[in-house]
Amino acid sequence: MNFNLTQIPERTIKPRVNGITMVMDKGLSIEEARNLMSVGHPHIDVVKLGFGTAFVTPNLKEKLAVYREYDMPVYFGGTLFEAFLIRNQFEDYIAVCKEFGVSYMEVSDGSITIPHSEKCGYIEKLSKHGVVLSEVGSKDAAHIIPPYKWIELMSAELSAGSAYVIAEAREAGNVGIYRGSGEVREGLVQEILTQIPAEKILWEAPQKAQQLYFLELIGCNVNLGNIAPSETIALEAMRIGLRGDTFELYLDKK
Repeated sequence: MNFNLTQIPERTIKPRVNGITMVMDKGLSIEEARNLMSVGHPHIDVVKLGFGTAFVTPNLKEKLAVYREYDMPVYFGGTLFEAFLIRNQFEDYIAVCKEFGVSYMEVSDGSITIPHSEKCGYIEKLSKHGVVLSEVGSKDAAHIIPPYKWIELMSAELSAGSAYVIAEAREAGNVGIYRGSGEVREGLVQEILTQIPAEKILWEAPQKAQQLYFLELIGCNVNLGNIAPSETIALEAMRIGLRGDTFELYLDKK
């Protein structure tokens, strides 16, 4: 850090296995990606090229090369995986990941319906090619999954080979573990945590209030995802009590 300050909580050190920040790139230019890395690379652990944007991003290989310069893992959004899958192009998906040097892969079923055993089979296959993150939860706000089912699905996917399970929220943070208003489904979250280790869950939390909830519940080293590039530094400051929302979290109460 730039100067000495006491009573700052201890953040995990990169390469981190928990305390992860996943930033969502929804179409940054090559220069914008370079600018993001120039200030954000110490605080970002993985970048997701959101939903299917990788398909239409110009100069994709050059952009990925920028992230690679900073040893920054990148993966394609789960919607792209689903787009390949529904077209019976699973092997093509693997080939594309290899062609572009992408060794992190997201397996999701938020837009399509497949038997869960089949989804776990894809996780197992892809885990032989790289690091798998699998997403649990539906993008359909009307589809409510009971807590016991979230636990069952997450547990099975971790057993199948997922490094992390992602708690679905979409880029807006208004489905899955959140109500349409963005409010956290607290009972659901806390029940999940009775069975699934917090360090294995990546909570999608694009809104500041959602980030704050998980920081207060789990601590500064909670895994948070779908963070906007422009919020990278602000989130890191909030993690360690240097934003008004968390200012008193780590101060000695004397």
